[in-house]
Formats: sequence, structure tokens, C-alpha cells
Amino acid sequence: MPKLGRVLVIDDEADMLEHCAKLLTRFGYEVVTDVDSGKVATLYERERPDLVLTDLRMPGLDGLGVLQAIQAIDPEATVILITAFATIETAVEAIKEGAFDYLPKPFSADQLKVCVERAMGQRRLREENRRLLAQLTETHRFDNIIGRSLPMLQVFETIKKVAKSEANILIIGETGTGKELIARSLHVNSRRATGPFIPVDCVSLPENLLESELFGHEKGAFTGAQATRPGLFEFASGGTIFLDEVGDISLNLQSKLLRVLQERQVRRVGSNRMIEVDVRVISATNHDLAQAVAAGRFREDLYYRLNVISLPLPPLRDRRGDIQLIAHHYLAKYASGSEKEVRGVTPDAMRLLEAYTWPGNVRELQNVMERAVVLAECELIRPQELPEHLRVKVEAVQTLPPNELPLKRAKEVWAGSFERDYLVQLLKRHDGNISQAAKAACVDRKTVHRLIKKYGIKPS
Repeated sequence: MPKLGRVLVIDDEADMLEHCAKLLTRFGYEVVTDVDSGKVATLYERERPDLVLTDLRMPGLDGLGVLQAIQAIDPEATVILITAFATIETAVEAIKEGAFDYLPKPFSADQLKVCVERAMGQRRLREENRRLLAQLTETHRFDNIIGRSLPMLQVFETIKKVAKSEANILIIGETGTGKELIARSLHVNSRRATGPFIPVDCVSLPENLLESELFGHEKGAFTGAQATRPGLFEFASGGTIFLDEVGDISLNLQSKLLRVLQERQVRRVGSNRMIEVDVRVISATNHDLAQAVAAGRFREDLYYRLNVISLPLPPLRDRRGDIQLIAHHYLAKYASGSEKEVRGVTPDAMRLLEAYTWPGNVRELQNVMERAVVLAECELIRPQELPEHLRVKVEAVQTLPPNELPLKRAKEVWAGSFERDYLVQLLKRHDGNISQAAKAACVDRKTVHRLIKKYGIKPS
């Protein structure tokens, strides 16, 4: 039978020590004992118990001294004091010093069992919360969002500035740009990180169902409402609610949402009772809400409530420096889940990925890399393993003269052509010496290496 935890018992009375050890062993705990309180620091360092049970009145180092010695090693240590002098003053002093609880002598086996179980339960809960928070932070913190281009660095800087505030945030970006991932990062880096994060897809439900989802309903409020159900605003209390595609909700529901944001209260469908909620609202849209306000499709007062802080996300075509990074990330992800040993992308295939306009943004690139790994026949992803529509579009754009392209794309083509020609001439002038070329161009060696790799140039 696995042990429930390790308990260190300190008492100068051998009989009491033996009695506690027998009971705790019977309850399923591993027990370490000692009569000398002066050795507690050494014992604690060596044994690293989950709980310390110590007598309050002992010669030499008393129970409060034991508590302080242990806290110097582990400030979050769990300690229970045993005392025959169960005065209010003693109990208050022990708790103020950081003890979990105290047990008055004489105590029964059940009293000992309940007190120790409570202490162990609180310790496990604290450790679980810490583990989950660390896991969330590692997974979703903004500096783990893939991107090192200037537009994404600006997004990261904005998140740093606004995450700790309580202000409502409106994330603006095209479909597939990672709006929910940004919202989760804002939540995890906020003061509400230990509270719930509740995402709501506002476009996937009809108006009546969305209202019930957001605000809850009472039993019998409408056909099919067979039981009372709290809404997502109630579930999100103490944390963050993320309203994705908020620009698609109806004007009627917009007025009800505005009331919730103003009053910090919700009223379930079919009820007259107001329920207090403590929620931070992060919303997202792929529409121009200012234009929707001007057209009468979105309430102006709600727009300003949601848009206290605006956080625009760049589309993937405006952060081309991240395409290679993101492609390799998803390649590694999908290759690790398959039996294939796919390790990279050929230069020709990467040039196609970097030249494509990505209307579906990061989500589309993710799907393309998953498909490529499935179809891969060797260690490197080749052009033929990329979707045909991607290759056709890139080839069509590349055959057009610059003056027939859209202005933005023409600038990109011209800039890329200039950059490649400049680098070729630069390397030729310096006989392929990368250090001299970097010095002449006033950039570091890493930049020159990156551009050589990007354009497939062989320095000679």
C-alpha cells in the first residue's frame, strides 16, 4: 500500500512519540521521529517531510523555535503544534507564526487523523495549484508565442504593459492570427491567472442560445430549459471571459452585454434576480468595429466599453520573417507524432512558403505543414508536398511584372529582389568573406548568414 506522505514527529516524551508514530503508521503515513528538538534543522533537510508534528513545550528549542527553524529552510512548510496548554494566546501565537494548526493534549486518534488529513490536503492543493500555474505559464506565456519579427515584438511589448491591468481589451486581427492564444497569454500574465479562463465563440450559436450561454437561465425559462443553469459570466467570475468574434452578435444581445459590463451583474434568462460577477473581458474581432458603429451595426457605447485597450495582431503576410520559424515549429510537432523522420524543408519549398500570401494566416500554415508531413517521402519537405493551390498562386504572382501587382506585394517583390542582388554583389566584392561583408554592410554576421540561407546564395 503506497504511503500517504511523510511525517516528522518531534517530542521530548518518548511515550508520546511512540503513541503518535503508531497512530500515524496505522493511518498510512511514513513516520520519522526524534526526541531532540535541537536536531530539527538537520532532520528536516535530510528527510524533507510533508508535515511536521511538534510538541510546544520542550527543553532547549520549544515548538515555536522548531517552527522558526523549519521556516528558515522552507517558508511553506506545514507544521502542527501539540500543546497541553491550549490557551487562546498560545494558539493565536502559533498560527501567527505560520503553524497550520494546533492539537491540545490529550487528543484522540480521530482528532489526530482529521488534523493531519486537513494539513496534508492543503499541502497537496497548494502544490497542485503551483504545478498547474507553472504549466499554464510555460505553455501560454506571451514570450512563448512563436515570432521574432518586429510586428510581433511590438505585440509582446503591448502584452507586457497591459496584462496586469483590469482594463477590457479588444484584440483585432484576421481569422487564424492567433487571437485566442494572445487572450490566454494576457490572462496567464494577469493578476487573475489562478482564476478561470472561459472562451466563448460568439459566431457559432444563434442569439437565444448565446444569451443563455453567456448569462444562464432558470428552469422553464424556455422550451428545453429543464434545469437552472449558470451562465459563462458566472463561471468566469474571478477570472477572464474571452468573447471571440464579438462583432457578430446581434444588436439586441449587444445591449444586454453592455448592461453586464456597466453594472458587473448578470440576470439569468427567466429571472429577475441580479447576480454579481467579477470578470475581466477580453474580446476579439476580425471586423472593423469602428466602421460597423458608423453603419449602425454595432453599438458605439459597447464599442468603447470593449475597446479600452486595442491590441491589433499583424497578419502572417506582414511578418514574413516568422514564416520559417513557425513552419519548423509545426514540422517538429507533427513529425514527432508520426513514424516518419522528417527533419526540415528544402530551400525551394521554403521559398514557396515565404512567397505565399497566407490568407488563412498561421492556422493555414499549420494545416499546410501537417499535410506536408503526412505526404513526405524523405527527410525534407519538397515543393511537391505543398498544396497545389499554394504553388500555383506563388508562380502566378512571380510571373507578373511588378507594375501589375498590388502596391504592397510589389514593394515586397522589389525589396526581396534588391536585398538578394545587394547581398550577391556584397559577397562578390569581399570574395565571400562573411565577416568583411557584414562589416561593410553595418550588420552583424548572423544577419548575413540568415540572408544567405534565405536566398540560397553560395558565398564564394
